[in-house]
Amino acid sequence: MELRLDVHDRVDHLPGQHYVVRLTAEDGYTAQRSYSVASAPGDPLVELFVERLDDGEVSPYLTDVVEPGDELEVRGPIGGWFVWDGTTPALLVGGGTGVVPLVAMVRHARDLGRLDLLRVAVSARTLAELPYADELAEAGALVVTTREAHGIRPAARLTAMDLLPLWEEGQTAFVCGSAGFAEAASQLLVGLGIPAAAVRVERFGPSALELPKR
Repeated sequence: MELRLDVHDRVDHLPGQHYVVRLTAEDGYTAQRSYSVASAPGDPLVELFVERLDDGEVSPYLTDVVEPGDELEVRGPIGGWFVWDGTTPALLVGGGTGVVPLVAMVRHARDLGRLDLLRVAVSARTLAELPYADELAEAGALVVTTREAHGIRPAARLTAMDLLPLWEEGQTAFVCGSAGFAEAASQLLVGLGIPAAAVRVERFGPSALELPKR
């Protein structure tokens, strides 16, 4: 679900940054989660993508309870390493909801008229489970699905041969997804000869609790 916020005294974010949303119960108990920003810096609102987790403490409230006009406690933007400045070529590789910060990069590039700077490859189990699928496809992204065929491509994981035509000298690679996806994708890139220093990785999930969750 897309959650669009009017943030008072907002500081413009960079594509790739995230916000922390904090909820406080009547008894004083608090829970907070980090969500990557999907909107471009030029968007007057801050758009977060919230994946509903049945056993979550925060996402069910944000997806099922929050209504237009409600106030939320947020902090951000946060993060300075996994960001794209809009001026240099980049290869974006995302898995599942890990595409969210990459969408912000795509939107920023579109606003600047520089989509030519980006090459994008994304993967999900099914097309229905891929956030912003239509928008990514319109931006020229390679879309791979692992549980169903997509177009003329059978169900399959992202491979080195998928990424090889997208890589160009001088790019920075941004990889975002679950810990398993991020590890596999970054290994594919390094295996192609891409310098490890040129690969920036953001993981989320149980083994990366300190990083943004979605």
